[in-house]
Amino acid sequence: MHFNPYGGPAALVAADLVNAGSASELLAGMVRNGMAIAALTDDEAARIGAWAARLRPVFTAAATDRPALVNELLAEAACRPSITTHDGKPPHLHYSAEDAGPVGRVRAYTAGGLAHLVCEAPDRLGTCSREGCETAYIDTSRNGRRRFCSTRCATRVHVADHRARQLTA
Repeated sequence: MHFNPYGGPAALVAADLVNAGSASELLAGMVRNGMAIAALTDDEAARIGAWAARLRPVFTAAATDRPALVNELLAEAACRPSITTHDGKPPHLHYSAEDAGPVGRVRAYTAGGLAHLVCEAPDRLGTCSREGCETAYIDTSRNGRRRFCSTRCATRVHVADHRARQLTA
């Protein structure tokens, strides 16, 4: 499924931040999804990690509760769209000021991305359905029926279900 730039890559950054366990994983998730951030200081990584903890409830909440959660994030991130041109790119939207720094950019980008996704496709984000796995994901599948973070988790559940059926048969 294709999303607009804030609903797609920005929401993917949000999921990667929620799943990150270290500063290097935070940075890798941002870079992997197109953010132009070369490095993070320890303070920036800590602040982005704290922001990631604020993002997690959006993935775990019921679809009806997500708008209120995202509105809180938008207010805290002080998102204000502006059109910008930089690095030879055509005019495009940014949700943070040019001088916002990495933390401000990440907060605005992820809050804006989740807002677009919650409005356009609220059932396309969640956490893995395998017991014990809390990995957040954005469902980019064609049919929008994703329940697991990976094929590995899905296989584990399906094999366990199959074995349970064999024992009762």
